[in-house]
Amino acid sequence: MMKKKLTLLGLAGLLALVTGTATAGDPLRVGVEGAYPPFSWKEADGSLKGFDIDMSMEVCKRLNRECVLVEQEWDGMIPALLAKKFDTIIASMSITEERKKKIDFTVKYYNTPAKLVAKKDAGFDGTAAGLNGKRLGVQRATTHQCSAEKLFPGAELALYATQEEVWQDLAAGRLDAQLSDSLQAYEGFLALDAGQGFDFLGDAIDDIECQGVGAGFAVRKEDTALRDALSQIILDIRADGTYKTMNDKYFAVDIYGN
Repeated sequence: MMKKKLTLLGLAGLLALVTGTATAGDPLRVGVEGAYPPFSWKEADGSLKGFDIDMSMEVCKRLNRECVLVEQEWDGMIPALLAKKFDTIIASMSITEERKKKIDFTVKYYNTPAKLVAKKDAGFDGTAAGLNGKRLGVQRATTHQCSAEKLFPGAELALYATQEEVWQDLAAGRLDAQLSDSLQAYEGFLALDAGQGFDFLGDAIDDIECQGVGAGFAVRKEDTALRDALSQIILDIRADGTYKTMNDKYFAVDIYGN
C-alpha cells in the first residue's frame, strides 16, 4: 500500500481541522463490534476490551477528543457510518475495492490472512473439491463470505451475524468447516478449550479481490481531513513503539504484516 507521509505542517493543519473550532468539544464516535475477540469483546460488566478498543482509545487521546464507543452489528456497520451514527469504524474492517465504492479508508493498521478451520480428522482438504457438499460457516457481510462464495462454490454456505456464533456451531458439530481471519481463529478459538480437536485446514487464502490489503479505519468519503489525520496517527503509533506495546498485549507475533 502506498503511504503518503504528511509533513509536520500538514499534520498540524489536519489536526486543526479535526480537533479545532469546527469540532471543539465534540467526541469522536467510533463504531465497534464487541463480538470479535481478541480484537473486541464485551466483559460481563458491559465494558469493551480488545486490540481494536485499545486502538480506538489511543486515537482519541492523540486527537484530544473524548472517545465514544458505539456498538454496532457487523452487517450494519457501513450503513450506520453513512447515516452518521458514528464518525469512524475501528472494527477490523478490511480495505477492499468493493467497500471503497461507498466509504474511504485510512492506511492499514494490521494485515493477517484468512484460513479455514475444521476438525483435525476432518477427512477432506481445504480445496473447492474437498469442500463440495460440506457445510461451511462464515460471518455474513464479511470478506470471508466473499471468498467462500468465490472459492468454494460447491459448499453449503451458512451465514452468521457474529464470528462467535460461527465458533459455537463449529464446536457443536453443526458445521464441517469455517472460514475467518487466521489470527482471530487462533486466539479466539483454537487456543481455547472449545477449539481442542480442531486445526487450520489448508494454506492461507490468497484472495486480494475479496480479502483486501489489510484492515483500516473506515470514514465517510467526504471526511478527508479525518481520514488523513487518522492515517498519520496510525503511522506515528507504529513508529514510536506504541503499536508494539498494544500488539504484544494480545498477540505473540507482529500483526502489522507486509
